[in-house]
Amino acid sequence: MLFRSVIDVLITRIIIEIGGATGSFIMLSLLFIFVGWMPMPDDLLEVVFGWTMLAWFGASLALLIGAGTAFSEIVERLWHPVSYLMFPISGAAFMVDWLPQGLQNVVLLLPMVHGVEILREGYFGNSVRTHYDLGYMAMCCLVLSLAGLYIVHAASRRVEF
Repeated sequence: MLFRSVIDVLITRIIIEIGGATGSFIMLSLLFIFVGWMPMPDDLLEVVFGWTMLAWFGASLALLIGAGTAFSEIVERLWHPVSYLMFPISGAAFMVDWLPQGLQNVVLLLPMVHGVEILREGYFGNSVRTHYDLGYMAMCCLVLSLAGLYIVHAASRRVEF
């Protein structure tokens, strides 16, 4: 049998999703750079770091949501609309600096906004003003990862292959 536990299924799915998104990001970036629609990133390592932090956030959230579906069908039903709402508030469609100070403080509670801001700073350098707290994002990802692993462990006792 290929999969022996819940964590095997979830990690396989996470690797596939991260690989697909990364491949798409690289191919589109290279295409747009080659045709002249986009310049090279200002700091490629910072772009990779921001992308890695976003992947960690996504992987930890996937562990939590994926294992949570073993306990309740409501998790799966609620996740789809929530995931559609996450894009507009992720920071990908707006810059934190564009927002009034009060709203900046609110959106910076979302860990993924910090990852997008890191990526943005790596791409545009000092030509844009970014707002992020790496420690905050790392702590959120760590807590989500630990919670996700705990739920995966609990779910593995409920799911049979």
